[in-house]
Amino acid sequence: MCRFIPVVVVFLLGTAAFGQTCVECHQKLTPNLVADWQASKHGQNGVDCATCHRDTDAAASGGSRLKIPAPETCQNCHPDQVKQFKSGKHALAWAAMKAMPAAHRQPAAMMEGMKGCGGCHKLGLKTEAEMKDLKKQGVIYGVTSCDACHTGHLFSAVEARQPQACQTCHMGFDHPQWEMYSASKHGVRYLLKQSNVLPAGVAAPACQTCHMQAGNHAVSTAWGFLAVRLPMPEDKQWAADRAAILKALGVLDPDGKPTARLEAVKEASMARLTQQDWQAERDKMVKTCGQCHLEKFAKGELEKGDQMIREADRLLAEAIETVAALYKDGVLAKPQSYAYPYPDLLTFHDAPTLIEQKLFVMQQEHRMHAFQGTFHANPDYAMWYGWSAMKRDLTEIKALAEDLRSRKNQARR
Repeated sequence: MCRFIPVVVVFLLGTAAFGQTCVECHQKLTPNLVADWQASKHGQNGVDCATCHRDTDAAASGGSRLKIPAPETCQNCHPDQVKQFKSGKHALAWAAMKAMPAAHRQPAAMMEGMKGCGGCHKLGLKTEAEMKDLKKQGVIYGVTSCDACHTGHLFSAVEARQPQACQTCHMGFDHPQWEMYSASKHGVRYLLKQSNVLPAGVAAPACQTCHMQAGNHAVSTAWGFLAVRLPMPEDKQWAADRAAILKALGVLDPDGKPTARLEAVKEASMARLTQQDWQAERDKMVKTCGQCHLEKFAKGELEKGDQMIREADRLLAEAIETVAALYKDGVLAKPQSYAYPYPDLLTFHDAPTLIEQKLFVMQQEHRMHAFQGTFHANPDYAMWYGWSAMKRDLTEIKALAEDLRSRKNQARR
């Protein structure tokens, strides 16, 4: 019966009565949701439904009396955390997803809903119009951003500090950080600590230890998601390799000049674009590692990650140039959607031919595994799922290119 209470009656009720009405109704409709709230710090400290969900302005003008909370709602009580979050890469997750060329050709259920990219990228900040559109679709979880890690209605800080809180999104094809971490010595020690096999006081880093130092919500990394950065390296071969990758990412044209896509990369903070930005993140990580390791050791291990990126870039650049040469020589038709006669790595699975698909997997899966596995101290991912897989990719791409050329030559006779 409570669901049919007239809007005006509920609006005229005080805040406490409003909240109590919600609880009485939802104990019947969604009892587990109420149980979560009652067990939460919010429920124990008088932060009730009305505090976060009551839309006084809309109700006064005859609109809906309820709202889906936004980060600004949480900001009323947690200003520092929200300010930090907005300056980190998680806040840009929605914009980064929308910026990907392949995003606009995927099923809406994957992009806007819970079944694909949108299931994790909803963590990012959204416009008011986007929030309303998601609400119409019935999408609620993660829309607030904070509730992606502090899941509602418990909103537990303890939950969000566990590495499993990161597992849902940081796993799988192109960013298997959970698999890397949980099988590394860091992860093994932490999981043994969680299960009380190891004492509570032993050193064992969670994801948050390294990426949210001292609880700072401004999550960021030195190399960024794409592991490309500016300025270019002094090593001439590495500089040429990185330029080839930047061209295939569409942020440089074939002449090496910046494109419009570079602006999207900047806005989504997908790469560090100054030495100062990169160094600031590296210094933070060295300091974190220093809690358990000597500084010299920490710097050396992180530099091995840099070197792995260089080795991976050499393999990927050779593969990119192999495919680009096919376009140039008329052996392979450049897709009309490509702005330049260069493979577009960000088309993902929409790449139209087998050789271009192989190149996409080489970049998005195996190169990611090579450098991410190195930084996450997982030898198997760095070697067999990463660098070794890239070597095999390059062999196949060269063989496919040779076959395409042979067939083209036969067709010309």
